[in-house]
Amino acid sequence: MTRPRERAEELCFLLEDEGAEVLSVPLLELHPPEDPRPLASAAEHIQRYAWVVFASPSGVEALMEALREAGTQDRMQRVKVATVGPRTTRAAEGYGLDVVAEPAEGTGEALFNLIKDALQPGDEVLLPAAEEGRRELEDSLREHGVLVTRVTAYRSTPAALPPEALALLDATPPDVVLFASPRTAEAFLEEAGRERLATARVVAIGPTTASALERLGVPAAAVAERPTPESLVDATVLAVTSTVH
Repeated sequence: MTRPRERAEELCFLLEDEGAEVLSVPLLELHPPEDPRPLASAAEHIQRYAWVVFASPSGVEALMEALREAGTQDRMQRVKVATVGPRTTRAAEGYGLDVVAEPAEGTGEALFNLIKDALQPGDEVLLPAAEEGRRELEDSLREHGVLVTRVTAYRSTPAALPPEALALLDATPPDVVLFASPRTAEAFLEEAGRERLATARVVAIGPTTASALERLGVPAAAVAERPTPESLVDATVLAVTSTVH
């Protein structure tokens, strides 16, 4: 799975166009689920679901590969598709899926609020998610009377930071640090330590990541309005020009 790296490269290019010196540090590695059978079974019986809800491009890729292996890609046309975030929408549309719901705010809560009136009690919803993914959307759907099948589409593990990256962080402390998920924030603090954020303004890709940073004791100086590279760049500019630390 290479999409996260590609997205990081796009963000780096945009920041460099703004005159920034960028150090991109991979903090997570994505892997297939340890037990692929639940995902394979969901793909084989995809027609039973009224909705498939995707929270990440990696979830889209994993399910579409499982559908290809099961030979059931054509049955996805009978299922309503909802997504969290424009990148997830583009990933789904890239596979020819018709996305019927994407909230303006890239959170599971916002997606639930957008589709809840279209859900009927007893509807079956498939949620292909990260093994360690957050549960707010799943919980909201269940409380609404929906039957949720959550399957592990992929899992992430912390990536060890190269010694040269740590040395560079020490030699040139960053002015701004951008986090694109709660997991990356947790991984950075585990690998690099809180002290390496002491002089940096922290930028979050969205409210979920900002809330996680607050809980970790490193509140965000700016939060992107949308979970896109362009909005992250705008939030970075705001963090740099703001007096908030």
